Amino acid sequence: MVRPTPGLPAKESSLTLERGLSLLQAVADAETEAPSISDLAATVGVSRAAVYRLLGPLQRRGLVRREGSRVRLGLGVLWLAGRVLPQMRAASLPALRALAERVGATVHLTVADGGEAQAVAVVEPSWTNYHVSYRVGTKHPVQRGAAGQAVDLPPGGPRWVTSSGDLVSGAFGVAAPVRGVPGLRASVGVVALQPLVADEIGPLVLDAAEAVAAALR
Repeated sequence: MVRPTPGLPAKESSLTLERGLSLLQAVADAETEAPSISDLAATVGVSRAAVYRLLGPLQRRGLVRREGSRVRLGLGVLWLAGRVLPQMRAASLPALRALAERVGATVHLTVADGGEAQAVAVVEPSWTNYHVSYRVGTKHPVQRGAAGQAVDLPPGGPRWVTSSGDLVSGAFGVAAPVRGVPGLRASVGVVALQPLVADEIGPLVLDAAEAVAAALR
């Protein structure tokens, strides 16, 4: 819960928070040269004096650092980033577990960064005699395998993707995108050692992907 800043009305406090987040986003969006105070003022739509005030709390938390009149992201952002995957994993596990137990196959949450996809959560079924062993941290190009291809499925297009032997010979996959979470390119997938009936498994994977999206919002 965001609490209003002491001495400020709730509406003004909310506006200050919004501007502070916009400022942090503007610093993050600068891919090469660090933006100046003037650049940030123009981007956020506030005065230079307001930028200095907004930078104070961000600097104290290590989220930004100043180099003269230039502003860069601080190491505090790395700490926050390091907390993302564990929390994402914990939030997604109930939906992944339910799917794995229902279909009797290994289920995974895959997140894409640029052209690379990585499994960040994996659940294996508890009752099968054999199943695919899939390690958390496994990476592969997004254009290979159902899990990678599913992350960028356009709305209104196919609801899930299937694959056969794209990553491992003899393995079959079905994956659906996790949609509606800002900034996240991800998919929920099933991988098995026997052919999967897409019309049966696809809707279940899609339901799990929607449940994961709801848990991450």
